[in-house]
Amino acid sequence: MSSQGPAGEKTMMPGLMCQENFACSGSEEAAFECDECKTLQCQRCEEVLHKQERLQNHERTRIPPGYVPYCSSCKGGNNGTTTGAKPRAAVRCLSCKIDLCADCQKRTHSGGNKRKHQITSYQTLKSPEPQEGPKVDDDSRKKKMTEKVVSFLLVDETEQIQVEDEEDFLRKLDCSPEDLLKVVSIFGNTGDGKSHTLNHTFFYGREVFKTSPAQESCTIGVWAAFDPVHKVVVIDTEGLLGATVNLSQRTRLLLKVLAISDLVIYRTHADRLHNDLFKFLGDASEAYLKHFTKELKATTARCGLDVPLSTLGPGVIIFHETVHTKLLGSEKASEIPEKVIQDRFRKLGRFPEAFSSIHYKGTRTYNPPTDFSGLRRSIEQQLENNTTRSSRHPGVIYKALKALSDRFSGEIPDDQMTHSCFFPDEYFTCSALCLSCGAGCKNSMNHSKEGVLHEASRRCRYSHQYDNRVFTCKACYESGREMNVVPKTSASTDSPWLGLAKYAWSGYVIECPYCGVIYRSRQYWFGNQDPVDTIVRTEIQHVWPDSDGFLKDNNNAAQRLLDGMNFMAQSVTELSIGPTKAVTSWLTDQIAPSYWKPNSQILVRLWCLILT
Repeated sequence: MSSQGPAGEKTMMPGLMCQENFACSGSEEAAFECDECKTLQCQRCEEVLHKQERLQNHERTRIPPGYVPYCSSCKGGNNGTTTGAKPRAAVRCLSCKIDLCADCQKRTHSGGNKRKHQITSYQTLKSPEPQEGPKVDDDSRKKKMTEKVVSFLLVDETEQIQVEDEEDFLRKLDCSPEDLLKVVSIFGNTGDGKSHTLNHTFFYGREVFKTSPAQESCTIGVWAAFDPVHKVVVIDTEGLLGATVNLSQRTRLLLKVLAISDLVIYRTHADRLHNDLFKFLGDASEAYLKHFTKELKATTARCGLDVPLSTLGPGVIIFHETVHTKLLGSEKASEIPEKVIQDRFRKLGRFPEAFSSIHYKGTRTYNPPTDFSGLRRSIEQQLENNTTRSSRHPGVIYKALKALSDRFSGEIPDDQMTHSCFFPDEYFTCSALCLSCGAGCKNSMNHSKEGVLHEASRRCRYSHQYDNRVFTCKACYESGREMNVVPKTSASTDSPWLGLAKYAWSGYVIECPYCGVIYRSRQYWFGNQDPVDTIVRTEIQHVWPDSDGFLKDNNNAAQRLLDGMNFMAQSVTELSIGPTKAVTSWLTDQIAPSYWKPNSQILVRLWCLILT
């Protein structure tokens, strides 16, 4: 680089030097350009400056060999112009500490005292001396690693996993089963450029995930690819607010992807952050805590995973690209974007406590293309953090997704997206309804596969149609036991003949496994007590479809009565008149009170005495 003294002579300078003079006194070579600081900065100044909380979100670009910065004046410096393309600088004024194109130099430094300022020229930079042997740039090496990466359909729009098993998952990812990976997924409205963002953030612009200028969404279902540079499974999802069928199932699918992710990018291209973003993240947080935390714990225990699945939600990066508006937190130096976002959540009453962290990363695109370098750095910082979510084998990722898909599957009868909530409970809870009171089951979907019975959050009401009363022995209940009892034709110790005879005389019985027979309906000639609330306790149970839980014993009792009557009718029919009379006398003796004499000992009938 050349420098021009007061006499206008140009002298050579060694290279782009730090313009910040914050930590190095301007003695070190520049390594970064900060768009918002409007200076070239060395490594030391860049680190020290941007550790400050108010400067953390500044957009910085690493300076490659032969780099020439933009003109400070044309991009909003002295004259404030922002129209048109931004030209590169031709010289730098060391006195004013600004970069100038040829036109701006002529306009501002051609007369007056400024013409004596010390000027350095960018056009006369020495080319870097060639080094011995071929040297492969680090970016080129990383880019080469991603050349063969292809994406594949992981889950279709009907929530069906399109990977056969764990081996097929590894084969499509093209990674080793011993690799330790993290999962990064992206969400956002349809048309906001989610696939484009992933392609440029992870794969150096290669179209790993399909993009299209058409109005129809080009991403249907969930697609995945493996980034070998960052050791990350990258997941692309279908956009929100799109014109699709099965909207409820597709929305539920998004939360399954979120549950297995370590880092979530919410991509928005709106000039201002809309409430939909905050509602989506807030509702997702609530549904995650309510339905997925428990299931992830159960999956860890059921699958015997070496690496426990974290029950704390993933970290979130809100990637906000604007064109005409300023970035969040750029108007005031003391304004922290993350604090502004937290305040918005509180105002809506949907604070996302499930997520381990929420970060904001904004970029303002004056002229395309979009700069994704800031997002890439934020992602790399978050991936290095293993405090709450650690890397795991790809097999663990597949098992977690498979377990969540098996648990939360099936059709959703009504389209719940008309509700104010993105993720209503109907997406994740059992759809069974009580036939008596209409209450819904509060357990997760498909819980019956694990032998878990239906449960409701409210009490049931009695229905004569279903007779859904359940009796428990009162004496046992007061002793700390809860024994269900049912009315039966006979005690368990009675034979069919004797039990049927006693039923005809004394009515039905209620028998407790511990206390024996505790009630007979016609034990006395008159004054028999009602067993309810005196002998037994009454509870009302829910009646679930395809379940006969509390009716089972009653049905057995009725069947026992029918079997006994058939047995007796058949036996009596086969007997002759003499034996029939003997059987009748024997049955009468069995059901008669203890103070009556047996019929065999009565020689004279009462009606005979009356007649004589």
